[in-house]
Parts: sequence; structure tokens; C-alpha cells
Amino acid sequence: MQPSRVVDRSHVHEGYLPVSGAELYFREVGRGSPIVILHGGPDFNHNYLLPDMDRLADAFRLIYYDQRGRGKSSPGVAPEDVTIESEIDDLDRLRQYFGLNAISVLGHSWGGLLAMEYATRHSDRVSHLILLSTAPASHADLVRFRQQRWAAEPGRLTKMEAISCTCEYAEGDIATEAEYYRTHFGSTLRRPEHLESVVQSLRSHFAPQDILKARSIEDRLYAQTWRMPDYNLLAKLRRSNILPS
Repeated sequence: MQPSRVVDRSHVHEGYLPVSGAELYFREVGRGSPIVILHGGPDFNHNYLLPDMDRLADAFRLIYYDQRGRGKSSPGVAPEDVTIESEIDDLDRLRQYFGLNAISVLGHSWGGLLAMEYATRHSDRVSHLILLSTAPASHADLVRFRQQRWAAEPGRLTKMEAISCTCEYAEGDIATEAEYYRTHFGSTLRRPEHLESVVQSLRSHFAPQDILKARSIEDRLYAQTWRMPDYNLLAKLRRSNILPS
């Protein structure tokens, strides 16, 4: 991996966008065609994507934001204020704020699912749909993914379950959270020496109460998407002519 380019802070534009019931933190850097970047989790914020994603700022105008109730967009938001519909509305409000008729959307992990959800509703407002290590797009795909991982890594997943049952984890203890994600992502990096920096970046700007709120938001969003037996974004994308039939 090449060293990540350090972005000149004077070229970074940060601010807050008022939306219904919240303020969304955003970070803009670079010049060129705009790309709106959706972070994963959905209980993380955009911070873990930095500084590596900023390498694209030489060629593109990158617009990051923390999704409602997470990271710097957490204050004043209760978990019940967040739904998949509010997530879609927030993204569309961001598009309007930056004066973009149609947006290129790059979604990482859960952000890929959010990008697809947005595209199925507003296909005329999406010029490019970029999915980076995207989350499964249907309930059936999620079940298959989990079955495959249990078959491949039973010891790792058993350890994660044990961590998640501890009092420290239930209280949002940051060190316990770090151990959980150290286990979760331990086999996913090509260069294991990068694991610690990734784990430490996941909860930047989070306090224990923020972790608990983000987890509650995550549970709500899962219940409204993946956990529904008939959930199938691929079918919706085909009906919207985003995917070939």
C-alpha cells in the first residue's frame, strides 16, 4: 500500500447542515466531479475512511458526512429519530444543499445498502452508484453471508459473541468495543499491521453513550431492512432500471 497523501487542511471545508430534527456534520475536500461518500456501520461515522479515501481528492470533489445520530451528527438525536426514510431524506437534503441535480454516490459496507436504497427511490438523482465492499442487498444474501462466515471462522465469531455478552460491552466501554472489532476485522485486512489503526479510527469522536446510541440506531435500521424476510434491494434496483433485468 502506498502512503496516504496528507490533505492540506486549508482545502477542507467543514460545516453543519440543518435537517429536520438534527444537524448533519459534513466535510468537503478536493475539486472535480463531486462524489457523496456514505460511511458504513451503520453505527460508525466517516472518520475511519480517512485519510485513505482523501487520495481521491486529486481528481474528485469528495463530500463526506456523519449520518444522523452518529459521530459529529449525534447531538440532539434520539435513536427513535432515525429510520431508513430519515436516512434517505437526509441524503437528499445534502444533495440539495450542495446544489447537485444528480449525484455520484459511493457507499462503503452499510453505506452501500443506503446508496442502493436511495437509488431505488430517486434513480433520476443518481448519476453513478459506486459500491465498495458493500453490505448484502437482501435478507437471503445476509443469511448466506452469515452461514459462510460461521463455516469459515467459528472461533472468531464465538469470541465476538462472548465479548458482546459482557457487562463492559453492554455499557459501551471503548476498550471492549475495540477488542470486539479487533476480532471482527482481524481476518479481513491484507496487511495485519494495519488492523490497530483501523480499529482505533472506528470510534473516533465517540464516548460510551454515543456507542450505545449508535448501536440502538443500528438495530432500528436492521429491523427496517435486512431482518425483514422479504427484503430484496436487487429486485427494486431492477424495477428502477438501475440493474439489468
